[in-house]
Amino acid sequence: MKHVYGPVPSRRLGQSLGIDPVPLKTCNWNCVYCQLGRTRHFAVERENFYEPQEILDQVQEALDAHKPGEIDWITFVGSGETTLHSGLGQLIQGVKAITDLPVAVITNGSLLYQADLRNELKLTNAVLPTLDAGNAELYRKINRPHPQFTFERLVQGMIALRKEYDNFLWLEVMLVQGLNDSEESLAEIAYWIEKIKPDEVHIVQPTRPPVEKWVKPPDDEGLIRAQAILGEVASLVMPAVGKFDLGSGSDLIEAIVGIITRHPMRESELVSALEHWSPEAVQSTLQKLEDSGQAQVINRYEERFWSASSAYYPNHQQNNHDQNQR
Repeated sequence: MKHVYGPVPSRRLGQSLGIDPVPLKTCNWNCVYCQLGRTRHFAVERENFYEPQEILDQVQEALDAHKPGEIDWITFVGSGETTLHSGLGQLIQGVKAITDLPVAVITNGSLLYQADLRNELKLTNAVLPTLDAGNAELYRKINRPHPQFTFERLVQGMIALRKEYDNFLWLEVMLVQGLNDSEESLAEIAYWIEKIKPDEVHIVQPTRPPVEKWVKPPDDEGLIRAQAILGEVASLVMPAVGKFDLGSGSDLIEAIVGIITRHPMRESELVSALEHWSPEAVQSTLQKLEDSGQAQVINRYEERFWSASSAYYPNHQQNNHDQNQR
């Protein structure tokens, strides 16, 4: 389906049915660690990218196709910044009307300074914004936002949401080796955590293909330091383990592309998701996926990841075919 995918294993939300309300890659940030490639054209204003009813119809179809217990959360997570869809509030209301499953919104938090968006989020069960830096300079270095989006707006928006929001506020901190894993950088983040007062802080690492090749996860010492400095509400969230649901439809390539567009997969994960097929069928499927022009292989951390062909990884596209043959 065009806007709904999975369920996929989530670090924090179990088996999560994903709702993607924006086109790839619609974002106001250009994070160095982003698994979806670089942001080539910043999106600044919220837009009605897709009609909400079209998305809600696909949510209902996905819910009808799964048994109770196969989906833990409904998660709005975009091919960029989720909250840039101007109809997000209508979408949240629509989902809550058709299912009792908890609803989460994963966001970079850049638009939380807007009161109307904070009001839209009140019906959700969890909001998961991002805070990777404790000062404006490091914010610009890691998240590389459009100039309109300042560090002050980011943290003040989160503080405002906390005052108005009664459900789970889970703050994510993505640690990048040599950027924000020092004692000084972590202490600055901890300062703002005290101001924001989230229910939990999730320390995560870049385990999927970062857009910039030089991005590395922190070493063990950096992880220990982060847990010690970020406070009692902070915990290390390990990479998700679970089943990627490719659906039961006839178009397997479409199902795979639907996931890797939002959630690039290790080749080992993709092969595992195809475990019901024979080895020959798996190889045939991967070859068809490559030949379709809808996917590309990205090499990071000495592993092969499958991502959408439209995702932009600099200095990669021109030699992608050669890499695929290795």
